[in-house]
Amino acid sequence: MNETVATVCTRRKLKREKTKKYKQYRVLLVMMIPAIIYYIIFHYLPMIGVLLAFKDFKITQGILGSPWAGLYHFEKIIHDSYFYTVLKNTIVISLYKLVFGFPVPIVFALLLSEISNLKFKKVVQTVSYLPHFISWVVLAGIFFTIFSLDGPINAIVKLFGGDPMLYLADDRYFRTILVVTSIFQGFGWGSIIYFAAISGIDPQLYEAAVIDGAGRFKRMIYISIPMLVPIIAIMLILSMSGILDAGFDQIFNMYNAKVYNVSDIIDTYVYRKGLIELNYSYATAVGLFKSVVALLLILAVNRIVKWIGGKEHAIW
Repeated sequence: MNETVATVCTRRKLKREKTKKYKQYRVLLVMMIPAIIYYIIFHYLPMIGVLLAFKDFKITQGILGSPWAGLYHFEKIIHDSYFYTVLKNTIVISLYKLVFGFPVPIVFALLLSEISNLKFKKVVQTVSYLPHFISWVVLAGIFFTIFSLDGPINAIVKLFGGDPMLYLADDRYFRTILVVTSIFQGFGWGSIIYFAAISGIDPQLYEAAVIDGAGRFKRMIYISIPMLVPIIAIMLILSMSGILDAGFDQIFNMYNAKVYNVSDIIDTYVYRKGLIELNYSYATAVGLFKSVVALLLILAVNRIVKWIGGKEHAIW
């Protein structure tokens, strides 16, 4: 009897605590509602379309009315030699962006955090964020002008006696331009999370290091970077999940037929197959393949990070 009463009291106490927490965070919970609705409508409901990968889709019959095709479209992917070309391009471009682009926001945040002039720091931060809010349609137009025959890049080349050329139509330079322009567009926005992490480091650690005679560089190496390791690990895991997402918006607005052999990626391939050739089922199968591989990658990288650095450095 006493045990029953104690159990009931415990449950009531837990219920009151939960109610208290809900009331305490009700404003935040209400703010989450639009985001939840957005993800349900634009991310979860469209998953019904995955069925297209297993059907011989006919527009007149709809998704449910079209006949089943089983794994036919996936077998077609395996025997499609051009698919391996776009897969290679996707991985190569993504790896270039990861290797050369991932450290830039970290270095930028570390260096800018050492500047004591707050006004100058805010101006630099604001300027670095701006490219993120500019559409790739606009940015591509700017870069086309910069790399055109009459643009500033070729003007500099002429100045040193070189011959002008169309860099965006040359497969030797196109990937490099993609990586550089991608870094330019995203490094400022990507540094925000690192600025926040650096701001959260206990100032007493820096004060103690100054007393011990540590300069700015040593404080950065022995305090700032080690404290950023958990954030860096999580961001690396999330970046690896997008290794097959080389940047559709950027490439679609910048590439052309002359550089297809080095710039055609899975997303642009899916776009052409699905929306231009109207081969919806095959395009969906390619997109599903990409999603499954991305999921396996994020699970594998998360496991490796957990094995190397412990649970505190992993996402789950």
